[in-house]
Amino acid sequence: MSIPPETFFLAPGGSGTLQQRIQQMVAEGILAGRFRPGEKLPSSRRLAAHLGVSRITVTLAYTELVSNDYLSARGRSGYYVSENAPQPPDFDRPPAPREGGVDWGRVTGWRFASLELLSKPQDWRSYPYPFIYGQADATLFDHQNWRLSALRALGKRDFEALTSDYYERDDPMLIEYIVRSILPRRGIDARPEEVLLTMGAQNALWLAAEVLLPEGRTAAVENPCYPGLRAILAARGCQTVPVDVDEEGLPPDALPEGVNVVFTTASHHCPTNATMPIGRRAALLDRAAREDFLIVEDDYEFEMSFLKAASPSLKSLDRDGRVIYAGSFSKSLFPGLRLGYLVAPEPFIREVRSLRAVQLRHPPGHIQRTAAYFLSLGHYDAQINRMKAAYKRRRMIMEEAIGEHGLTLAGRGEFGGSSFWMQAPEHVDTEVLARDLRAEGVLIEPGRIFFARQHAPRNFYRLAYSSIANARIPDGIARIAGAMRAMG
Repeated sequence: MSIPPETFFLAPGGSGTLQQRIQQMVAEGILAGRFRPGEKLPSSRRLAAHLGVSRITVTLAYTELVSNDYLSARGRSGYYVSENAPQPPDFDRPPAPREGGVDWGRVTGWRFASLELLSKPQDWRSYPYPFIYGQADATLFDHQNWRLSALRALGKRDFEALTSDYYERDDPMLIEYIVRSILPRRGIDARPEEVLLTMGAQNALWLAAEVLLPEGRTAAVENPCYPGLRAILAARGCQTVPVDVDEEGLPPDALPEGVNVVFTTASHHCPTNATMPIGRRAALLDRAAREDFLIVEDDYEFEMSFLKAASPSLKSLDRDGRVIYAGSFSKSLFPGLRLGYLVAPEPFIREVRSLRAVQLRHPPGHIQRTAAYFLSLGHYDAQINRMKAAYKRRRMIMEEAIGEHGLTLAGRGEFGGSSFWMQAPEHVDTEVLARDLRAEGVLIEPGRIFFARQHAPRNFYRLAYSSIANARIPDGIARIAGAMRAMG
């Protein structure tokens, strides 16, 4: 039996090359059982004419399918579904579950689904004015050298790094680069035994909270703060005390007595961009020593200090081993990488390593080795320099537009970063504002979610310039100002 070419069609907007999409169509048909062993595929000429593509594209797709044993080539006769092609499962589809069988609300208590986290539209790139924080800009990313690093990590020489189960260990090549190059930039001197790789900063904060905050302990967090941290602590069920920040970040004198762990973004406060002065950092460390509490420092955006040099990390000033340092490559490379790290005294790292081992073993070996090559070959530093130059220009354009349209800065940051913390008039609910602006193609981040729930103000918002083109910034800011005026 021959499969007619009309069976195939290329849906508009599909991802991948034409060759890849044709391969996928054939493979999916075989895996779904629509195409069976021995059935003949349309000739490359007929299928190319039907799909409106070149014949060589179809021929290359067929050749790749032959090499993967989906198809077999029979000389001049053509291409057939291989007798060795993967077979679809041979069983009847089970009936749909009956309604009301399990009360999932009772079983789970919705402990996690009820947690409030930052969210953004999945199609944010389709909006003309995306003032969205933390997303990668394709125009700035070094695709070619990342691809070359990934291919190198796939090579025979790195087969063990690609395929091995590290158990509780990490890629020594990446750990060495972090210890020798990344951490010294923050004034941190650490040994490999004092570093643990994580699945991004969120995972790092979760691991730290799990180890440091068993039942009955108290955590102090900045207010406002990163919503993901507040969700982690809420899921832990520990007592959480919000401490209001000022223009210099977390005030040590405002910490209540009896806290066990203090979480801070000292170098670049989230979301106000405030930087804690050296004197205040020393005071925080002194109080930690006197009252015997620990500090978790989330140093999430130190690479983006382009206005002036970054101040030393809190960890670099720590002489008692009280600071657990969390870093990440999400902002400097791309968030989908999900690669971060913890730096702390060896006994703590040993405990967290054991926890990570039972949770997820370790981050994927190929990702670790790819990142190690990208960093060690100098591509990372070139990437950072390119981003700094672009962000500096965007910041200047946005700051000028903000001033021109009379919007109010609540936190600008002294060192740079990738966003502004904004304050609207008190009568403006920025969640309503965000909804109205979205209809105009403008995306902003309402600020309520950054604050503790009690008495959270609704007139703050964040504007990021990491993912918006220079030319669109002035018009986007004008639309924000116009929508705000329309709200009275």
